[in-house]
Amino acid sequence: MGAAGQRPPAHTMPGVNDDFRGAARAAADLVADYLDALPDRPVWQPMDPAERAALLDLPLPEHGAPLAELLADVERRIMPHPMGNGNPRFFGWVNSAPQPAGVLATLAASAMNPSSAGGDHADVHLERAVVRWIAELVGFPHPAGGGLLTSGTSMATIVCLAAARNRAARRAGWDVREDGLAGMPPLVGYVTGEAHSCVRKAAELLGLGSRNLRTVASDADGHLVLDALAAAVAEDRAAGRLPFLVVASAGTVGTGAVDPFEPVADLAEREGLWFHVDGAYGAFGVLDEAIAHRYAGMDRADSLALDPHKWLGVPVDCGCALVRDADELRGTFSLVPSYLRDDAAGDLGWFSEYGTEQTRPFRSLKVWASIAHRGRSGVARDIAHCTAQARQLGEWIERDAELELVAPVETSIVAFRHRPAGLDEAGLQQLNSLLPVALQRRGRVFVTGAVYRGREMLRACLLNSATTEADLRLLLDEVKSAGAELLDRCRTSN
Repeated sequence: MGAAGQRPPAHTMPGVNDDFRGAARAAADLVADYLDALPDRPVWQPMDPAERAALLDLPLPEHGAPLAELLADVERRIMPHPMGNGNPRFFGWVNSAPQPAGVLATLAASAMNPSSAGGDHADVHLERAVVRWIAELVGFPHPAGGGLLTSGTSMATIVCLAAARNRAARRAGWDVREDGLAGMPPLVGYVTGEAHSCVRKAAELLGLGSRNLRTVASDADGHLVLDALAAAVAEDRAAGRLPFLVVASAGTVGTGAVDPFEPVADLAEREGLWFHVDGAYGAFGVLDEAIAHRYAGMDRADSLALDPHKWLGVPVDCGCALVRDADELRGTFSLVPSYLRDDAAGDLGWFSEYGTEQTRPFRSLKVWASIAHRGRSGVARDIAHCTAQARQLGEWIERDAELELVAPVETSIVAFRHRPAGLDEAGLQQLNSLLPVALQRRGRVFVTGAVYRGREMLRACLLNSATTEADLRLLLDEVKSAGAELLDRCRTSN
């Protein structure tokens, strides 16, 4: 009842004018129509300032609205303004189109809405299975309890590096869970300049300090240089510091380079370092027979962080942490208050004993659906399609006098720049720094930029198996067309 004894409007009463079944069917049609229309619409367009302001300034409603009205708002105000990553001509960052099976599974998981922290219910057991599936897909050893799903690789990296920190502290005679890091000799980790920023964030959050995350040299193609790593470890040991971690990449964000895992694993074993692989995007490339050799030794890592919500197309959010020693993970995080004691949990306990989250969303159903709908062979086929297209794009760029390939194509990221005749290096830098936004605003393709070895570049990431060679041709045509427009604009303004 209302404050003055008045009954609130009928549409705020549960079950009144709230046809969930009808709204759910309408939502399914809306989503299906949206996905069908993606290839024929602009990839991305800036929002109208008035529409943007209308969302930013939405007032808190006093009374509720029926589901049909909410759905109409979603159709009118939200879905016309996507990020663009569902479109086959989206080549930006490392954001995939969602697998349709995963989209459907997300609805069912939301309807069940459990906390997947632990207990004896379907989502917990399914997560155990899909984590094992992920390990099997990439060929990583999987002991029972040796991993869990996370919000993404950023969180998976925190989980894995926390286990690495605890092992190193214990070996040094220190109980970091009880005493913290104060008074302990500095723990030092090693990365290349191409390491993802989430590794530095993890080091900072875990109290290691970014100063103790040393950057070692990489070669001309972006791979970790083993001699530089060995020299850095020796230098730190001589200075009384404690080397404990090396991070290698299964596909760098900038160029998709894959580090040499076998020699890194050998050094890590000799030096007693925790060997972590950042496989956020690229680890699944091992499924492509044409490039699988690049991943030799990845299975020797102590931990591997990766993202099903990238190359597998699982709807966001979904990362995964895999570890060789489940006891290290559980020993780092296990804390079971009396109200969470559960005889049904079994020997493995709860997932909340293996990471930071207590209430955990039902992520496993969309992972299961996205993999099971295609099977291992279908997932491998989709990945091989992307890598083959990336190599094709790289070949076209190398043959084009107006374009320059910045780094070899190792996975499905193509790093290149526009290089029209007559521009000096300063002009090329300026042109390529302006190109990404210019291309995005045109709406026909979406590509992002980055800086690699001091040079501005474009980076096209291919994750969508629906992308065609015609889409790739359009990408290159748009780069040259947008570049010509920018040059004409500069000449006119001067």
